[in-house]
Amino acid sequence: MLGLATRAGKTVSGTDIVVAKLKKGKLKCIIIANDLAENSRSEIEAALKAHPAPVVDAFTESELSQAIGKKRKVLALTDYGFAKALLDKIKEGV
Repeated sequence: MLGLATRAGKTVSGTDIVVAKLKKGKLKCIIIANDLAENSRSEIEAALKAHPAPVVDAFTESELSQAIGKKRKVLALTDYGFAKALLDKIKEGV
């Protein structure tokens, strides 16, 4: 799902870009690696307090990187359809 969203141009990645887009209210879902450094996690959580969005931390850095084809620990979906589909898949346990 993440790879498809990336190819469709519906993701942004990197802590700084995600925080900036989050502050503008442009993101539908935030995906962070469960092995993300604490200071980066704190920065994202602070931005989420002002601009809430669903957060997924069910993947490791290597799983995220493999899914999108770039080495990343933080990414976000900008499309509601992809965000809903990802969240539904996670709830199903797939």
